[in-house]
Amino acid sequence: MNLSETGSLLLEEAHRINRPEFIKDDPVQFPRRFEDLRDIEITSLLVASISWGKRSMILRDAERMLNLMDNQPYRYMMERGYEDLDDNLNVHRTFFARNLKWYLRGLRSIYEHYDSLDSFISRNRIGEDEAPAWLLASTMGKIVTDSNNGETCSQCIPTNLHTTALKRINMALRWMVRDDGIVDMGVWKSIPKEKLFIPLDVHVGNTARGLGITERRANDRKCCEIITSAMKEICPHDPTLLDFALFGIGVNGKKLHE
Repeated sequence: MNLSETGSLLLEEAHRINRPEFIKDDPVQFPRRFEDLRDIEITSLLVASISWGKRSMILRDAERMLNLMDNQPYRYMMERGYEDLDDNLNVHRTFFARNLKWYLRGLRSIYEHYDSLDSFISRNRIGEDEAPAWLLASTMGKIVTDSNNGETCSQCIPTNLHTTALKRINMALRWMVRDDGIVDMGVWKSIPKEKLFIPLDVHVGNTARGLGITERRANDRKCCEIITSAMKEICPHDPTLLDFALFGIGVNGKKLHE
């Protein structure tokens, strides 16, 4: 299958999947509940952080996490409600309350100086970088780490930025930057959507290899860059539109050479 044929398949699949009915079975439903930009930002990052594993468990645990925050994430964070949580409370698989506290403690320190994370990104010119997701992870990670006495938390913000595909942060960015008004919310103006990277997980990686987009076996940053580069050839101004297709084909087990 050549790139033109691959592009036609992916665009067809993306338009089939990128519909309002997709929302109810996807973690994007949680940030979409809110109207305040700060609630949307916090929820997007937190829910993306626990978006791995069985879909039903992700949805269950994201609901439970929002309930812990009284469904008012910004207010809960600014009032330091998280400090009352038992560190060992399980939130999702290997993500515990201590990880949630780490993230909220650090995000709070950013919101003390900025109206929103979108403003933080704009003021720090992160959207001007060719790989804004990794620069955001680096810039935000330093602040959050400093707010936690130098302690890092790879479950929230990975530190191996030269190699990590940053799947969860790239997922949150897709939700907040893409602006077609269907599934993704388009609430951030600080990062151009043509600079988004594919949220690479095992399903997306397997689909990309099955389509001949990459031969790289590791689902790492290099693989993410290769796949995203191919998506830009197909859809230059909106490469992560095709994430719907790559993920959907992988999860649903669609035969690639029917």
